[in-house]
Amino acid sequence: MPRLFVPVALSPQTRVILPEGAAHKVREVLRARVGSTLTLFDGRGGEYPGVLEACQRDRVEVVLGEWAEVVRESPLQITLAQGISRGERMDYTLQKAVELGVTRIVPLASARSQVKLDGERAARRLAHWQGIITHACEQSGRDRLPVLEEIQSLQEFMTGDSAALKLTLTPVARETLASAVVGKVSVSLVIGPEGGLDPLEIERLIAAGCRGVRLGPRILRTETAALVALSVLQSVAGDLSQ
Repeated sequence: MPRLFVPVALSPQTRVILPEGAAHKVREVLRARVGSTLTLFDGRGGEYPGVLEACQRDRVEVVLGEWAEVVRESPLQITLAQGISRGERMDYTLQKAVELGVTRIVPLASARSQVKLDGERAARRLAHWQGIITHACEQSGRDRLPVLEEIQSLQEFMTGDSAALKLTLTPVARETLASAVVGKVSVSLVIGPEGGLDPLEIERLIAAGCRGVRLGPRILRTETAALVALSVLQSVAGDLSQ
């Protein structure tokens, strides 16, 4: 049954006129017909079964059933501070991070970032990333959207980071990622861009209370490192072992 995120508060046993984005998906992508069944969620938890009652160019209407509780969010609150990478590489990282249950995403502008975004370009890219996050939630069954923050510098992120455990990956660390996360309920994970974090950035992170950890003996690409690290975190303290 197709799932759709609707950015309005939903209520059981009501009729909902879908906003244009969701309506377009129903009409043009799903090519649904009157009588088709859908699942809608508004990001506040749970979801609603629905039946398509009208599907016209100017009006797509769904009748909702009863609210259904779903439990698909991880007990581990993970903030991914991801160094901005190029095009599809960043898109892929964000999509899979959502599937792996990340709670919050902070795009990082770091010293070795090859992609420079500001002003209108940054706004367009953030809107694009928000769409990827929304679609990933629809596909993966999540009922709460991860928070996408504005693009931040490393210093801005460190200043506002309140996670119980703060981690960054470095191949020279003695501590493993799996051993560091035991018993924690909130974690922030800093991943560098294609060129990695530079030595001064790593020094600043360590000085701010961030622990350097390693994943193994090999150097991983930025998108690989993020997804492997998230998988380890969820396996040790999240919901992948359930």
